[in-house]
Amino acid sequence: MKTAVIIPAYKVSKQIISVVEGVYEKVDEVYVIDDSCPEKSGEHVEKYANHPNVTVIFKNKNGGVGSAVKAGYSHALSKDCDIMIKMDGDGQMDPKYLDALIAPIKLQAADYTKGNRFYDLTALRRMPRMRLFGNSILSLINKAVNGYWNSIDPTNGYTAINKEALNRLELEKIENRYFFESDMLFRLGTIRAVVKDVSIPALYAEEESNLNITKILFEFPPKYFVRFLKRIIYQYFLRDFSIATIELIAGSLLLLFGIIVGAVAWYKSITSGVVASTGTVMLSALPIILGFQLLLSFINFDIQNVPKKPLTQP
Repeated sequence: MKTAVIIPAYKVSKQIISVVEGVYEKVDEVYVIDDSCPEKSGEHVEKYANHPNVTVIFKNKNGGVGSAVKAGYSHALSKDCDIMIKMDGDGQMDPKYLDALIAPIKLQAADYTKGNRFYDLTALRRMPRMRLFGNSILSLINKAVNGYWNSIDPTNGYTAINKEALNRLELEKIENRYFFESDMLFRLGTIRAVVKDVSIPALYAEEESNLNITKILFEFPPKYFVRFLKRIIYQYFLRDFSIATIELIAGSLLLLFGIIVGAVAWYKSITSGVVASTGTVMLSALPIILGFQLLLSFINFDIQNVPKKPLTQP
């Protein structure tokens, strides 16, 4: 299988040379995507990491990490590469784990693999606490949004994908900037690709993060909500209609009915000073309990419905 490493380069001139030198002997091709880097990272690579396997692609306008990776994907597909590995240029991704990352794809056990920093507790202690907390919250949200309940650490950028999955994705629809990794998982879910996590500890040094936390807090939630709705509609209404669909509809309606009845009864009780009757309480409590149980059953079905058959298997 022909393998290629794609390295988006933006403000990583201090680390990019060591990153490139660490991988060009391990794969067939290395594509460094200079995303209009003000530090001229691409020129650094051409000057100090000159190797037959290394190609630098210059972008005239900065488009974000997702845009750079998609440019690398397109170039790798044009060169008939079978496996495309994405690594960041900041030196946080140890190249010694590259073989472990692509092993499930070579064995046709997965279509897409990604690093997971949460398996190694020793390495996890070195992760900044705010980053650890943020990744934990994002992991839970992403499970619901993309349907990959067996995967955590969604923002991990150390990934690999086979050409079968990549050819089925509409690259132009995938986010260009920092929502790229999360959106990639959502898009993979729409084609029922198999995703597997590989335990890979991160390396933390003095690299400067280009991530704006405040911007993420405002940008990510609406995007997560839209993709969650799309997934539910695609998976449980358009492509299939099963008992899980009925559980979702009935559970949501019963829960909503119970909450509304309970809220109205509570308001009347507070304003009038008259305690609500047992019947009124039960009229609210029973739909809430039953609705909650139906939604739990739906979630259990959704967890069991994680894609298990890789696209490469007949």
